Amino acid sequence: MTKPTVLIVEDEAPLVTMLRYNLEKEGFQVCEAGDGEEALVQIAERKPDIVLLDWMLPLVSGIEVCRQLRRSPETRALPVIMLTARGEENDRVRGLDSGADDYVVKPFSPSELVARLRAVIRRAQPSAAEEVLQFADVTMDLAAHRVSRSGKTVHLGPTEFRLLRHLMRYPGRVFSREQLLDAVWGHDVYVEPRTVDVHIRRLRKALNAYGDVDIVRTVRSAGYAIDRPAGH
Repeated sequence: MTKPTVLIVEDEAPLVTMLRYNLEKEGFQVCEAGDGEEALVQIAERKPDIVLLDWMLPLVSGIEVCRQLRRSPETRALPVIMLTARGEENDRVRGLDSGADDYVVKPFSPSELVARLRAVIRRAQPSAAEEVLQFADVTMDLAAHRVSRSGKTVHLGPTEFRLLRHLMRYPGRVFSREQLLDAVWGHDVYVEPRTVDVHIRRLRKALNAYGDVDIVRTVRSAGYAIDRPAGH
């Protein structure tokens, strides 16, 4: 089995050394970039399996790197974990809003980081099953990792893809944030329930990009479901 490649984008040399040591020990291949511009060049030349991206970077910030990756069709589904010293909730939500799949707040334990890396890589891999899910005018081709609505392509990041896949497997069923965290993020990783709201918001925006009827139903104090709106 080939080793997954992690691109570390970080300007603190001691942290890069520590990360490289721990990740290589856990079976990852590691490449590194010291700033945002270098990171974008490296990703274009040799696409890694996942990017570990520091928020505070010289030249181009981590948030901007993430936004640029999400704007390009070639890197839209590339898994990204933000590393941030900012523990405030608003900053974390901003990181997720820019397109990150997860974030880890410094200081962190290497074992937690490795667990999160593995979970995000696992989520990003398309299902091997030749399966197509259909609800209303939304079609998910799990083998090709494609989503369309009324024949138009819907662009989703890896976490939104898994979220939609889970909801579409059980149309009409309401899932709490905690149930979605277990199903989509996995039991081995701690993620705050608010994170689910951010990804649901991104999923809604992508599904409704062409002005379609919203099929993601929010059930107050209960959770979310894929459902036909009343009157449809």
